[in-house]
Amino acid sequence: MTKILQIITSLRTGGAESLLSDLVPLLNHEGNTVDVLVFDGLQTPFMEKLRLKGVKVMSLGDSPNVYRLSNIRKLIPIVRQYDIVHTHNTACQLFAAIAKVLGRAHCRLVTTEHSTDNRRRHHWWLRPLDLWMYHQYDIIISISDIATKLLREYIGNSYDIRTIPNGVNVGAYNTALPYEDYRQPGDVIVTMVAAFRIGKQQEVLIRALTHLPGNYKVWLVGDGIRRKECEQLAHDMGLDNRVKFWGARTDVPRLLKTSDVVVMSTHYEGMSLSNIEGMASGKPFVASNVKGIREITEGAGIMFEEGNDKQLAESILRLMTDKAYHDDIVKRCLTRAKEYDIAKTAEGYLDIYSSLLFAHNK
Repeated sequence: MTKILQIITSLRTGGAESLLSDLVPLLNHEGNTVDVLVFDGLQTPFMEKLRLKGVKVMSLGDSPNVYRLSNIRKLIPIVRQYDIVHTHNTACQLFAAIAKVLGRAHCRLVTTEHSTDNRRRHHWWLRPLDLWMYHQYDIIISISDIATKLLREYIGNSYDIRTIPNGVNVGAYNTALPYEDYRQPGDVIVTMVAAFRIGKQQEVLIRALTHLPGNYKVWLVGDGIRRKECEQLAHDMGLDNRVKFWGARTDVPRLLKTSDVVVMSTHYEGMSLSNIEGMASGKPFVASNVKGIREITEGAGIMFEEGNDKQLAESILRLMTDKAYHDDIVKRCLTRAKEYDIAKTAEGYLDIYSSLLFAHNK
């Protein structure tokens, strides 16, 4: 029996969190036992989703401060119990590496880089710590070709980096049932699913409403530190009755199916799961023309200049007034989404785990 531990800062909201909630049950078979450990133990819909599927979810505490040094001490006896420890997010990457060294654990370390950029890479004094940290990992998984390229430029070529695209359950999004009573007749619903984090640009979609007729409404799904800022913007612009903030949800497939257009407005991405979910939903997808998004969307969905709310509005309006164009974009998006089914992601992860254990047991 192979014991695998997935470590993530929290299961509040976001792409990596959504990925784990769908991926872990697929990994938890064929002789594997896969548990999940969070630094911040706040009870969330993603956490409940995993537990309902029989996954053991543990936490180091209930503080949102994931950089508490006491987390290292708590990690040491835990990582010793597993054959493979797989981390996500910076605090987990660093603290698990330290815990393995200090605890002299025999587990193999794997980490996933979920983005093309982060704030650490822009502070030269953090680079030596990053180089040490990555050297503790047997394999680094990167979620797109561009993310791999940029990571190699940052840390060099002496690391084992494998590209495995994140995926979604395409069938679940494409066959979801819409909500019949969530919208008014004549409404055009434009939805964005993303955590309210630095780097995401929900405010661009809010401003786009000023260029669209009054029956166009925006649904924002997700939570985070910038939510209040966006709520205040909608209020200041007199758009309270046209922007709905849904918070974190586990029924995203149904919300997307109820929508007319799906949007991703962002500054940068690793490989946006919300992008793939939107394309899988059978709705046209519109996204910022930025790295991490461009590689998935180009040739399928529509791209607009980052931050250009007027161009975003024009793209949405054309979709809703040109049926042939709308239907062609929907078809292209679904075809592209099928290339990123989560079953392929699970297969890639399982292959890496098997190769590490085989090398360890030789």
